Amino acid sequence: MATREVLGAYRIFFVSVACLLYASLSPCQVTSPVDSAAPAVTPAVDNSNAPKPESKRLFGVVPNYRTSPSLNPYVPLTTSEKFKVASEDAFDRGTVVLAALFAGQSQLTNSNQAFGQGGLGFGRYFGAAYGDFVIGDFMTEGIFPTLLHQDPRYFRRGTGSKWSRLGYAAGQIFWTHCDSGRPQFNYSEVVGNSVAVAISNAYYVDNRNAADAVGKLGTQLGVDMASNILKEFWPDLERKFARKHNREPKAD
Repeated sequence: MATREVLGAYRIFFVSVACLLYASLSPCQVTSPVDSAAPAVTPAVDNSNAPKPESKRLFGVVPNYRTSPSLNPYVPLTTSEKFKVASEDAFDRGTVVLAALFAGQSQLTNSNQAFGQGGLGFGRYFGAAYGDFVIGDFMTEGIFPTLLHQDPRYFRRGTGSKWSRLGYAAGQIFWTHCDSGRPQFNYSEVVGNSVAVAISNAYYVDNRNAADAVGKLGTQLGVDMASNILKEFWPDLERKFARKHNREPKAD
């Protein structure tokens, strides 16, 4: 049990540190002055400031299908759209990569001795890790949001101080919107992950007591919270990378 909790703590720690670094970014936008003396002409359509499509993967790996750039105007998802989001997150190639990484970590620390070592052991670790992702995604993004009429998306705030945005992103684990747009406790996240943890007892044979279940639920909520923070500040990071790339001298 201790090994699994330490492993989960490591995951939360590294993701949280990255997110806090991104939170310190302070992008600005510069607008060009309008020349009032210029003749009146029909301006060309400038798409430079148009909202860019959401990145489907953070760092090219972490799936990002349920992030929305803004809450306004609010348009609820249909049942099929909720399950589409869950499917995109669960079956994305990035999820497979993450499952393989987590499986490698777990095998390295021998967190579930019943899985064994070697290639066969890794296969068991991978199957368990990927199962965690798939079951968790469908519970929190498809099944419970449909049953409870809640919205599984993360709505980015994008404005305000870095600390207010940080608090907003962390709070969305416990606070969401129902299909009518009203704010509501995030039962889908908490209850959905609780059910996913209960189901995982079928294949985590070494850790089936209540304390392990509570620890795993806390770890999952912490990981999801860190993920929300990363999603909130991801556009800031992309702009920073773009500015850095543009400043780099080009080879002759």
